[in-house]
Amino acid sequence: MEGLIMTAQLLLSLSILIVVHEGGHFFAARLFNIKVEKFYLFFDFLFPMANMLNFSLVKFKKGDTEYGIGWFPLGGYVKIAGMVDESMDKEQLKAAPEPWEFRSKPAWQRLIVMMGGIIVNLVVGVIIFIGLVYALGDQFILNKYVNEHGGVQALELAEQIGIKTGDKIIKINGKEFEYFDDITKPDALLSQNSTYTVLRGDQQIEIPIPANFIENFNKKSAQANFLFPRFYPIVETTSPGTIASKVELKKGDLFVELQGQSVQYHDELKAIMGNLKSDTLTFKIKRGDVILAFKEPLEGKNSIGFYPSGFSKESTETINYSLGQSIAIGPGRAFDIIWTQVKAFKKIFTGQISFKKSMAGPIGMAQMYGGVWDWERFWRMTGILSMVLAFMNFLPIPALDGGYVMFLLYEMISGREPSEKFFENAIKVGMAILLFLMVFVFYNDIAKLFTGG
Repeated sequence: MEGLIMTAQLLLSLSILIVVHEGGHFFAARLFNIKVEKFYLFFDFLFPMANMLNFSLVKFKKGDTEYGIGWFPLGGYVKIAGMVDESMDKEQLKAAPEPWEFRSKPAWQRLIVMMGGIIVNLVVGVIIFIGLVYALGDQFILNKYVNEHGGVQALELAEQIGIKTGDKIIKINGKEFEYFDDITKPDALLSQNSTYTVLRGDQQIEIPIPANFIENFNKKSAQANFLFPRFYPIVETTSPGTIASKVELKKGDLFVELQGQSVQYHDELKAIMGNLKSDTLTFKIKRGDVILAFKEPLEGKNSIGFYPSGFSKESTETINYSLGQSIAIGPGRAFDIIWTQVKAFKKIFTGQISFKKSMAGPIGMAQMYGGVWDWERFWRMTGILSMVLAFMNFLPIPALDGGYVMFLLYEMISGREPSEKFFENAIKVGMAILLFLMVFVFYNDIAKLFTGG
């Protein structure tokens, strides 16, 4: 069921973004009276092989344009008259140019048509982030509170780079910071020679962040394997059929001792339970001013069975924004995704980050949506994906919008068009690159499923 929910969210998100992207090309073409022959959500062929498995799930014609939904759900396209595109239909190009064809228009108009999809993706991404900022505001965990209440709980990824439970992170890249959430922001992880400054007891220690460390956060559940603020072992709720429910622990009960060892934080409880070699569990809790002691048989159980209290009001800061403030803040958050992509590509090309570990295909993308339908996460992921698609489409790869833009800029600067043969061959090379990338990301996704990456 979780897999179906993940897939449904990804398909809905992609459908929205494909329609608006192709709509950008469509409306720009119509603005300049260029005929659009097809407008398709998904491909009606086995992309990028235009002559294989040609059929539509739905199609209808209105005016000069055929609208439809293809069967291959990894993209979409508009077929613009007088242009070599994904369909590789070159028959029309053998005849003399018609005034309503793409190739008849001046280069600046063709450039706007090719940029239309990218521009609309950017606009949609910005609108989504403005909406999220306005509707949800921000809630931050205060780093000062974390440091005053036990510091961090270091899990496997944190321990790998030298952070220990109880450390207090006081600086990122040499700068003090206000919110605990900043610790895992891409800006921190992608900066050159990144470091955390931690306070361990009375000693201040610089911990380098490896150049490829961000790769870990593309893996499933990586965030949950890095750092948490330390929690006090205060009971919030208990689970049925557990020791906690059997002895009737109540909300607000504070654990003070487990197996004869004094405890102050919830992670200490988990550590003791993880190394338990007894069949009997002994613990003490503080309820109000009273200390209560318990001794219970484990009977095969490996946990006490309660959820700890979360953050108190003084540990977080909630900020709500007016519409005007949201309009000012939203675009910055949207374009931060573009700058993050640029930084990541730079590290990939310089060999600091593994290309293989950084790439996620449809399976990896679906997992990011999660197995529960959460509209906040859905729209946040859709906004992120819209900005990423704009960035990826702008890459100067033939067959992507950026490839066409590159040739058009060459034409505008040099005053001459690339030859038709050169352009066709470039498109074929671009298609081959896209096919290779498509196969690679599918293989990579499947490999990660089997390796737990």
